[in-house]
Formats: sequence, structure tokens, C-alpha cells
Amino acid sequence: MTVRTDRPEMARLEADCSRCAALCCVAPAFAKSSDFAVDKPAGQACRNLADDFRCRIHEDLPARGFQGCVVFDCFGAGQRITQETFGGRDWRGAPEIAGAMFATLPVMRQLHELLWLLTEALQLDEARRLHPELRMARDEIDALAAGTADELRGLDVDAYRKKVVPLLRRVSELARAGAGRRRPDHSGAHLIGRRFRGADLRGASFRGALLIGADLRDADLRRADFTGADLRGADLRGADLTGALFLTAAQLRAARTA
Repeated sequence: MTVRTDRPEMARLEADCSRCAALCCVAPAFAKSSDFAVDKPAGQACRNLADDFRCRIHEDLPARGFQGCVVFDCFGAGQRITQETFGGRDWRGAPEIAGAMFATLPVMRQLHELLWLLTEALQLDEARRLHPELRMARDEIDALAAGTADELRGLDVDAYRKKVVPLLRRVSELARAGAGRRRPDHSGAHLIGRRFRGADLRGASFRGALLIGADLRDADLRRADFTGADLRGADLRGADLTGALFLTAAQLRAARTA
């Protein structure tokens, strides 16, 4: 599932496989599990990758045991590396750049995830007083992402993440303040299989929480913060997600919504 937006600033932070050299199908390692049907070492093309950089089983990924591919999101990093960092070249046509391309993907993906979060934060009126700081942080991260392959591979992304995360937490607090006094804090909590059906979770924080298989049917999740939450198999049917914060398309694909 691909979520499209009419916001130009977000469009470049969405995966566009037609402009990428299938980096996510080659660069990372796969471990045989419930997410992947086979083992695959890093840097080796997936056996399902065709010569035109398309997946041969794209329409049947879950049924064929590749749920991990369905929920992966590069936030547009793949096409930026292919089209910008390497000027439209690819690892098949220019094998000498393969290692550099693959090593750049995890760095660029983290930068683009931060860009996505900062851009989402800039849409929140409640955090308007933080918008200048958010724009400054976004511009800095975007400038880093425009660097060369060597510059990108040498980046300490964690250092920049540590600068951005406190700012995003402040944004979250401001955005959730209007949800009422009761704003449950489940940040980093292990909530695997937890029953929340019909619960009032307005303005709750699920930042980094494990919600694998949780029952959230018919729950009130308005203005809840889902930054980095693991929603694999979580049942969101009937839940009210109006104004949910930092909820990605990949998280929704991982959950049960229908």
C-alpha cells in the first residue's frame, strides 16, 4: 500500500520505486522468519528481483512469506540515492558503485525519516511557536542528505537524531495537550497482545511502544503519538485515528485495519 499526498513537501518523502534501483531488495540482509521466507545476505539481490528492478511477486508478497517487504518504508531515500547521490546510475550498469550505493541506503533512510517527522510536525498548528526551530532542523537535515556518498557514509546520524528528538517531543506535548487531562504515557512500553478495545486513549503517547498484536478495536486514538511504535498485527479496526501523530503508512500496513 502506498499513501499518496497532495502536499508537495511530502511527495519526495514517499517511496517511488520507479525512480529507484531496487536498493531495498539488495542492500539489507534478510533473516528467514515470519517476515521473510528466505535468508538473504546483505548486498545480494533478492531472488524475486527482476532485471528491470521490479519485484516478480509484488502482488503476492504476504502470501509468499515476505510481509517484511510490505511494511518497509524508505521515506523516499531510495530514489534520492539513485537519482541525486549517484546521478541516475545503478549498481547493475555500474557495478563499481554497488558497495557505495548499498552502504548509503541506511544512512539516507534515517535522514529521510527525520525529514518526514519534521515535515509532519510543521503541519501542526498547536506547535506553531516551534515552527522556526523545526524549519531550521529540517533544512539542516536536508542539507546533510544532499551530500556526497562519502559524506553520507561518514555521518553520525545518531548525533543529529539526538538533537531532533527532544524538539519532536515538545511538538508532541503541545499537540496532545488539547486532548484532555488524561493522556496515558505508554512510551517504550511492552504492550504485546494488550487489550485496549474501546479504550479512551486520546492524546496517549505510544512513542517506541511494542503494540504487536494489541487489540485496539474501536479505541479512541485521536491525537495519540505513534512515533516509532511497532504495530505489527495490531487490530485497529473501528479505531478513531483522527489527528494521530507521526503515524506512517508503513505502520498502518503492518496493522490490521479492515
